[in-house]
Amino acid sequence: MKVQDIMISKPLSCTPQSNLAEVAQLMWQGDLGIVSIIDSAGQLLGVVTDRDICIAASTQDKAPSQIFVSDLPHGDIYTCRPEDLALAALTLMRERRVRRLPVTTANGTLQGIISINDLVLAAEDQAEVSPKEVLDAFKGICAHRPARATRAAAAGAA
Repeated sequence: MKVQDIMISKPLSCTPQSNLAEVAQLMWQGDLGIVSIIDSAGQLLGVVTDRDICIAASTQDKAPSQIFVSDLPHGDIYTCRPEDLALAALTLMRERRVRRLPVTTANGTLQGIISINDLVLAAEDQAEVSPKEVLDAFKGICAHRPARATRAAAAGAA
């Protein structure tokens, strides 16, 4: 089974000029937890997650409609290709501890999104992606992370 067989094609996207209220509305309409950030040529620039919106809204003294995607810090972005095996995408999710991967062409054009949900729904005992492999990925993704330095410093200051 390949990523293209189970990915969500034509994912909703935004631009760096989009505000977080607009992005949250896209998430609500599409029942999503992630929206891809693209440029005018459809090249993937990054992603915004529901968590990104919550953290930005709670740490900035602005309404979400006044916070722009370009204002958010963006870390590494992990992607896969439509022709990749679903198991390879699952392995990448486990290793990088992410629940969703943008699917791009070799030149970076956004083609879709694959999520852990897509893989769970496609998993079968006799399929290339077994329920055990999905469970192992969930364990890797959900494992507790060590507290970040900022949390530890904030706790020490309290």
